[in-house]
Amino acid sequence: MPEPIDATLGATVRDGGVAFAVHSGDAARMELCLFDDDGRQELRRIPMQRDGDLHHVFVEGIGEGTRYGLRADGVFSPDDGLWFDPAKLLVDPYAKKLDRRFVHDVRLTQHGVETADLVPKAIVTVDRPVAVARPQFRRGGVIYEVAVRGFTMLHPEVPEHLRGTIAALAHPAVIAHLKRIGVDAVELMPFVAWIDERHLPPLGLQNSWGYNPIALMAPDPRLAPGGVAELASTVATLHAEGIGVILDLVFNHSGESDRFGATLSMRGLDNRTYYRHAAGSPGTLVNDTGCGNTIACDHPVVRKLILDTMRHFVVNAGADGFRFDLASILGRTSAGFDPNAVLFQEMRADPVLADRILIAEPWDIGPGGYQLGNFPEHFLEWNDRFRDDTRLFWRGDPWRLGAFVTALCGSSDVFGRGGAPRTRSVNFVAAHDGFTLMDLVSYRDKHNEANGEDNRDGHNDNHSWNNGAEGATDDPDIGAARRRDAMALLASLFVSKGTVLLTAGDEGGRSQRGNNNAYCQDNAITWLDWTRLDAALIAHTAALAAIRRRFAVFTDATFFGDDGAVSWLRPDGAPMQVADWEAPTADALVMLLESAEVAGRQVRLAVCINRGTEPVPLTLPTAGAPWRSLLVEGDEPSEAIAPRSIDIRLASS
Repeated sequence: MPEPIDATLGATVRDGGVAFAVHSGDAARMELCLFDDDGRQELRRIPMQRDGDLHHVFVEGIGEGTRYGLRADGVFSPDDGLWFDPAKLLVDPYAKKLDRRFVHDVRLTQHGVETADLVPKAIVTVDRPVAVARPQFRRGGVIYEVAVRGFTMLHPEVPEHLRGTIAALAHPAVIAHLKRIGVDAVELMPFVAWIDERHLPPLGLQNSWGYNPIALMAPDPRLAPGGVAELASTVATLHAEGIGVILDLVFNHSGESDRFGATLSMRGLDNRTYYRHAAGSPGTLVNDTGCGNTIACDHPVVRKLILDTMRHFVVNAGADGFRFDLASILGRTSAGFDPNAVLFQEMRADPVLADRILIAEPWDIGPGGYQLGNFPEHFLEWNDRFRDDTRLFWRGDPWRLGAFVTALCGSSDVFGRGGAPRTRSVNFVAAHDGFTLMDLVSYRDKHNEANGEDNRDGHNDNHSWNNGAEGATDDPDIGAARRRDAMALLASLFVSKGTVLLTAGDEGGRSQRGNNNAYCQDNAITWLDWTRLDAALIAHTAALAAIRRRFAVFTDATFFGDDGAVSWLRPDGAPMQVADWEAPTADALVMLLESAEVAGRQVRLAVCINRGTEPVPLTLPTAGAPWRSLLVEGDEPSEAIAPRSIDIRLASS
């Protein structure tokens, strides 16, 4: 029968067989390779027909479950951006399932050396759409950032065969914890198939974060042996419990790295289409990501791949939204970052994607790469200004009160430009990249020696402090001070305007032993030890989350303003004056709020802040009912703000 021309890229099961299609503008020839059920033996090599830049073939008598790869032939001239090598088995960019993980090997970097025994085989799948509802998550909620593998590797109640997988997130014990601490959505750190950076295997290390992808649509077999179906089942279970799922996707670079990296997929298929190259030097990869290459997100073929990937995870898994790593790359053209980039407009206009949650990490390391506040209005943005201003205030740096309060109010200086009435800030104090929350108050300096780079990697300026000892200590006073500071940082996060981001384990005081760049520690350094979590910190987090959910003033994304909904008082009850704000050692104040409870009645809240080391006498305005603390047990609240703390008090009739 004649082989139909089909613009649907990837592998599509049709009556009587499977249609395969791949894009390449520069390849002279493209071949489809079929493998046995083990993915070890190549059974057939079939030439693909060409129609413009589309290479395609229909193969009769095969179907779902078939293992395959691609080979591309053409000019090999890296200086001209051409990397064709028929000895390299290549993974289809549209592969939705792989039969094994990627493992780095020097042969992947050597021209003319066969790699079929090294490269995972794509598995032909059939889409199985799920019922897609409106996103579970809304702005102002609590996002819980999860590194899938390390999150449950040591969970005592999760069966061993599930530990470290996406399916483990649906375990009742995990869900119970998520609900206790008020999680509105989990954000899964990268879970699609990735490869280790080439310097890691000789060090006996492997990537544990996943920010080095090869196959953008295929879950890594380590994390999801059941493929997208496993993700869909977990999403459905979490949705049934009122918890959304946001997927952290990496569209800014791939694990093929620089010109000394591996040829595994896009490089070998159509390098000059998929990657950005220096003007006038087609063999020089632009490195605006710091990872060796930069995906050309403005190219129509790449835009289609990105949009198709997002649709795939919504339609076939029910994803509520996406977080984009180094998202400034997604808006880059040859002229730099464009907030009106075509890709952003296409996301907004797409009927499948238009209502999904979109979150940008609003920077990259290229020229003009820091773009906080400049993404389109439908994007939320990670706010590193909130992180830094909150850390510096609690560390005790002078002249920090104003910046800290501005951050608490939603960072209107960043997100209120042009009169915007609502914040788009994603507020965080600690994230996967950098110190954990407890390490932030336990280490003055980074300690990345285990990464094998002589402690040169990772950020040097973390705005951290150690409370009198560097790292682990048996001193009970230092331990108490660290817990106290962690509680204050958590409280700062939960009383802030914007969306809250909490990294898994920070609610229980997890440590990475001072490692602030633990991407290559797939071991006890990053695996969450559930038996060592601090019960008092978890209870504190749960209480804060309950308060945030109870009072609309915290979850409403409208900026705090001078409309009467908020007023600022000194601890003695007098209004804050300019001199109070500008005092270099300003340590304490009260944020007085009007809010509606869930039941709809109006109440008054006092957020009492004291970063000093001594109690501060407190006088609150007379209310219709006595003030009581929502965080400190007891009927009679203290007449002072405890040192190094935030207390939340309520007056309700």
